[in-house]
Amino acid sequence: MFYDPLHNPYPSRRAPVYAHKGMVCSSSPQASAAGIDAIRRGGNAMDAAVASAAAMTVVDPASNGIGSDAFALIWSERDRRLFGLNASGWSPRALTLEKAVGLAGGSGEMPSHGWLPTMVPGAPKAWAAVSERFGRLPLIDALAPAIDYARNGYPVAAGLARAWSGAVKRYSDILTGPEFREWFRVFAPDGKGPEPGQLVRLPDHARTLELIGESNARAFYDGGLTDAILRDSAEFGGLYDRSDFTEYDVTWVEPARISYRGYEVCEIPPNGQGIVALMALNILKEFSFPVREDARAFHLQWEAMKMAFADGLANITDPAHMDVDYRRFLDPGYGAARASEIGPIAANRQPVNMPKGGTVYFCAADGEGNMVSFIQSNYQGFGSGVVARGTGISLQNRGHDFSLDQSRPNRVGPRKKTYHTIIPGFLMKDGEPIGPFGVMGGYMQPQGHVQVVTNLIDYGMNPQQSLDAPRWQWTRDGRALIEQSFPNDIARQLASRGHRVEVSLYGLEFGRGQVILRVPGGTLVGGTEPRADGNIACI
Repeated sequence: MFYDPLHNPYPSRRAPVYAHKGMVCSSSPQASAAGIDAIRRGGNAMDAAVASAAAMTVVDPASNGIGSDAFALIWSERDRRLFGLNASGWSPRALTLEKAVGLAGGSGEMPSHGWLPTMVPGAPKAWAAVSERFGRLPLIDALAPAIDYARNGYPVAAGLARAWSGAVKRYSDILTGPEFREWFRVFAPDGKGPEPGQLVRLPDHARTLELIGESNARAFYDGGLTDAILRDSAEFGGLYDRSDFTEYDVTWVEPARISYRGYEVCEIPPNGQGIVALMALNILKEFSFPVREDARAFHLQWEAMKMAFADGLANITDPAHMDVDYRRFLDPGYGAARASEIGPIAANRQPVNMPKGGTVYFCAADGEGNMVSFIQSNYQGFGSGVVARGTGISLQNRGHDFSLDQSRPNRVGPRKKTYHTIIPGFLMKDGEPIGPFGVMGGYMQPQGHVQVVTNLIDYGMNPQQSLDAPRWQWTRDGRALIEQSFPNDIARQLASRGHRVEVSLYGLEFGRGQVILRVPGGTLVGGTEPRADGNIACI
């Protein structure tokens, strides 16, 4: 057990929630309710995850959609095994490096919006795959709450309203071509985003979800929805052909793992950046952290994170195109060697020379022992700004992370998966599941994972405390962002060690997390994100 329930070393903004028969933690009350409804109707945690995933595309379109990618870590009590699911999409067969460079127009990088950065979405096939392999409910039944929200409406939460309105303002300035008109028709019909509490209906979205549910996702990859996407791709300069969709499939993978203080921390292997979190923990396990509020502890964590990102960003891509076996970074020797490089002063970190060799997170558990860590994303907010006409399908812009540099492993190419930021996490001990956890938010995600893990294991926090604790984020331009609640004296000590410490006023820079743990006796205990519209539903 991580913590003593009667021991409260760190004040929390709210108490953790306990349940026995089922629990769903998400950043939307409607999505959490959809998941619990699946369990109440005879489904399991996997059905709950699918129901929540579909609902999130409706009730948080500023972060994900039907055109998202997805990843999951699934503990099946029946199989007594942890499964990994990689449902990240691939680029069109026609997208060569030379063509991408030409279409990028001399900018030197992949664009953020339009058809070029889109990739075949994996989320619909992920729902179907999870439902078929583990679920008890027909897919259409699991999607029923999402369909109802889309058709009959749901009230917009305050956090979503802010993100939605901000996106409309940005897109109004930068998305001016005809390929973006459908986005404005669907998401800004009045020229602005919805107000908090305003009822929103997405009828095209509802019908698309019905087609996905009735066909077990075949309509999306070889049916009428495919036709709609290909029609717009051809008209507006996309590069897809039908085989890009019909030949796409999700991949079941063996989770990447590392031992940390007697627990197993599990992540999805590349092309995801989950190994960045494991690499940092591999370094940090060489040190001890008696107390959290200590400048030395934060200094070590920040330096380990910088090293992990240096190595991860230099190497992670589609595993078929990686020059290095990612397992080398999880070897204890790597952690010890990198740990020995950390001195008392902040340093610029370069990749080690190894031998060759916008997002929603939610989790679910049921009373039978099944547990799911699930994440899906459009990448940046609403994604590419491209919506296939008449479908409500907002396509992700994951291809923006591809490099146009021939020398980089993550260079763009045909039928290739890019470096992926979204990562679900899972904790185990002695072969038994402890529970799912995750923190969404681009390159904040592995940093959030490290902070949640150290909060739970090193500092004995409960799930809610682990999410409430002040967060930090190292940025790729070398800054160390901290929340306003971060201790001032610790921040000053870190600055004296050479860190470029800045206080951030925007809470969502630090991600949105969820945690469910199963404690001895089978009781579920959950925590939800205080920086967003976090919610826990349970029975």
